[in-house]
Amino acid sequence: MGNEKVIEIENLSKQFREVKAVNNLCLNVYKGDVFGFLGPNGAGKSTTIRMLVSLINPTEGKIRIFGKDLKSNRIDILKHVGAIVEKPDFYGYLSAYKNIEILGKLSQTDVSYKRIMEVLELVGLEKRYKSKVKTFSHGMKQRLGLAQALLHDPDLIILDEPTTGLDPQGMKEVRDLLLYLSNEKKKTIFISSHILYEIELVANRMIIINKGTKVVEGFVEDLLNSNNLKVTFEVDDGGKAKSFLDNSVWSGRLESLAGNKLIFSLTNDEIPKLNRFLIESNIEVSAVVPTRSLEQYFLNITEKGE
Repeated sequence: MGNEKVIEIENLSKQFREVKAVNNLCLNVYKGDVFGFLGPNGAGKSTTIRMLVSLINPTEGKIRIFGKDLKSNRIDILKHVGAIVEKPDFYGYLSAYKNIEILGKLSQTDVSYKRIMEVLELVGLEKRYKSKVKTFSHGMKQRLGLAQALLHDPDLIILDEPTTGLDPQGMKEVRDLLLYLSNEKKKTIFISSHILYEIELVANRMIIINKGTKVVEGFVEDLLNSNNLKVTFEVDDGGKAKSFLDNSVWSGRLESLAGNKLIFSLTNDEIPKLNRFLIESNIEVSAVVPTRSLEQYFLNITEKGE
């Protein structure tokens, strides 16, 4: 990824009467990033996104997109931004094709048959282009929202919970689409989601916010490279395994025992060493499951109330 900043947020705050939804937030998104924007409900994610697409104004702070101040270059900037903010809305009595055509005309975008069908195919709706939107499921409307956001071939794509309402296959298709847009089309993507596993699979950089404030920001790979993993070993005889462990250097690393599942606190390098010890002690190991997902990291951070 390059060093060119696509989004720069400096000391951004938003006050709603007594509630400070966003509090002195700073972050940078670079060209080519798939940037995960994470936080629990009420953390300030949607408020931040609404400020990013100029739906509401900040109380304090600055937003620069493509190196330009958003407040004074709003129209020029938004020509190159595609977004889904909260739930996309459409004319239910019109077809998917007609909805995209109308929305494209309103934004003075190319609405040729070829271009509309290209974006509908990208989101997997090309076979339903004649269907009225009122017959669509919530997940299909999310896909149509993605098509609308992509119609004008934006350089920056901002998505607020894009997989809401999708089944597992639909979520995978959206994930594949985001990776395609990033890797093949070189788009910069800013994606908010509560489905943390999805972010882990697509994002290269991320931020976690809590109560409107940044908790941590960085490369996903680096943030997940924990030296204190929770590792579950499934064995054939939990009691026998514990008796061997009690008289070994591993005695202090066992955190809990539930039947034949033993949970340890380990570094990444210690996992194969403990596995070897158990096997050499004639303990049969059927599974080793380290917990290092973004979801666990997220929960650890937010539960601390930092």
